[in-house]
Amino acid sequence: MVQTVFFAHANGFPSATYGKLFAALEPDYRVLHLAQHAHDPRFPVNDNWESLVEELLHHLGELDEPIWGVGHSLGGVLHYHAALRRPELYRGVVMLDSPVLTLADRVLIRAAKRFGLIDRITPAGRTLGRREHFGGIEEARRYFAGKTLFRRFDPDCLDAYVRHGLQEAGDGLRLRFDPATEISIYRSVPHTSPGRPQQLKVPLAVVRGRHSRVVLPHHARLVRRVPQGLYLTLPGGHMFPLERPQETAELLRRVLTRWDGSTEGEESA
Repeated sequence: MVQTVFFAHANGFPSATYGKLFAALEPDYRVLHLAQHAHDPRFPVNDNWESLVEELLHHLGELDEPIWGVGHSLGGVLHYHAALRRPELYRGVVMLDSPVLTLADRVLIRAAKRFGLIDRITPAGRTLGRREHFGGIEEARRYFAGKTLFRRFDPDCLDAYVRHGLQEAGDGLRLRFDPATEISIYRSVPHTSPGRPQQLKVPLAVVRGRHSRVVLPHHARLVRRVPQGLYLTLPGGHMFPLERPQETAELLRRVLTRWDGSTEGEESA
């Protein structure tokens, strides 16, 4: 039986950007996703991403089976919070360079919000004033290829971002993911959690990019408190799912197969 993976993307990167990763998981897994989180007016961005978790739970609740929740950055945190609230909707959660925040992390974020410093500790400050409009596809491809964030992207993933991350606007192209929404997501990064790691009732894996500055070694402590917690590393930085989609898919297969085997063993015991 083909199992379902529900993928949640990073902030600013529509799900279609990850098409090469999805293709590498098929046909063994059916990959579902929203085209873009945070763009449904029923679920506007609010503090601690509570409405975005509600949006995810709304769609998961429409499915007829528990899913493997896989998310990159923003998406990983959404799945983690959703699984703490509604574990019956999940088989397990894999967070791709998404941190499980410590108490110290959350205190820092709360203080940064209170004193107007959140743009300094999230990418919000770098997102302000970013270029939104382009004359055409080739101009956009050259622009993004020259940016540090995209420099190590798999060529197919970069092409997918240019094709799916832009939309027609007048006589040119405009970013599909609304920049104001992207900034709002960064500014409302959670300083709260619906539960503690040890309360998670499904398996959890956090996969860190070896050179990431988002998931750090100290975050491993909390993952180890999860009854079925894994802390793994892949080459690359924060964007490794789009830099190494094939390797990411292979790791996901290993993790999900391992969990699936252990679940079957428990059921037959």
